[in-house]
Amino acid sequence: MASSRSKVEHDQRAGAEIVHGSEQCYQHSLDLLQELGFPKGVLPLKDLEECGRVRETGFVWMKQKAPFEHFFEGTNTRVSYAAEVTSYIEKGKMKKMTGVKSKQLLLWVPIVEMSIDDPASKKIYFKTPVGIGKSFPVTSFMTEEEKLKFLENAN
Repeated sequence: MASSRSKVEHDQRAGAEIVHGSEQCYQHSLDLLQELGFPKGVLPLKDLEECGRVRETGFVWMKQKAPFEHFFEGTNTRVSYAAEVTSYIEKGKMKKMTGVKSKQLLLWVPIVEMSIDDPASKKIYFKTPVGIGKSFPVTSFMTEEEKLKFLENAN
């Protein structure tokens, strides 16, 4: 079983651009989020060790030293990040996500997709495996620097 899983994992990552090291991975993840149109704070991963991207398929992964939880004050939501987060990407969307869960009431609910379908709405939509989702203002996930720039452009 483990060997077939590692073969699938190897096949998914064939031809990948791989970055190692905390600073390089952090910058790689910020660049990726910016390219996709997401605010920098939407995936606040810590202690990244490896990031990879297969441009042909859109598969990406980010490995951190250990799982951790983050509380987003702007949405009043606690989110759990596994040691490895994976996704398939396209402009404005991360789909087939693994390694991200949101605490809703007393349950941890997997997040399998996040998207900005209409940039004019300035909302990010998060979807669960059963297709139910929730939208939040994009500003809830912005860094302080991004918020200042956003406010300057709004005036």
